[in-house]
Amino acid sequence: MRLLITAGPTREYLDDVRFLSNASSGRMGYALAEAAARRGHDVILVSGPVALAPPEGVEYVSVETADEMLQACLTALPRADGVIGVAAVCDYRLANRQPGKIKKTGGPLRLDFVETPDVLAELARRKGDRWVLGFALETTEDRAAALEKLRSKHCDWIVLNRAEAIGSEATAIEVLDAAGQTVLDSRGAKTVVADRLVAWIESAAASR
Repeated sequence: MRLLITAGPTREYLDDVRFLSNASSGRMGYALAEAAARRGHDVILVSGPVALAPPEGVEYVSVETADEMLQACLTALPRADGVIGVAAVCDYRLANRQPGKIKKTGGPLRLDFVETPDVLAELARRKGDRWVLGFALETTEDRAAALEKLRSKHCDWIVLNRAEAIGSEATAIEVLDAAGQTVLDSRGAKTVVADRLVAWIESAAASR
């Protein structure tokens, strides 16, 4: 298969030196890219800024903002059989990025934010005959929220994971299908879970 995988966080700049982001390490996305390449698949890895070396044998595209990630993914999508959306894309950006460096004034600082592009939803909207597997990191009412994300973004499956996985080398995942059924449940080192997930994807994609 030819797989498009997104990984890592994105950044949205407030001014020329400060940005809004999150604590995603990129480990899960990189582990999936490495496992898929090792199993003989062609991988395009679109990654936000992380402290990880790209896995060997993958096509690597480095991006920073949500807009950059979306454009890179749209360029790669026609060559992919399926999408694995692991990236923790920043949901908001400053409505008007400030030039230079915002200075202290001695008073409150009020900023207006607008939503960034929904990379996963946009790829799923354009998927055609491709399949899309999304990731949902939830903190409360996690299962219901993950299923809502699956349906609203038109994914084929959703991987539910939790905040404890952020920055960790281990994870626990539950893969849900459109009917809300658990089709894979796995926990352990992200490298081990990634290999199990890719093996499951191979079977699930073949039976579509």
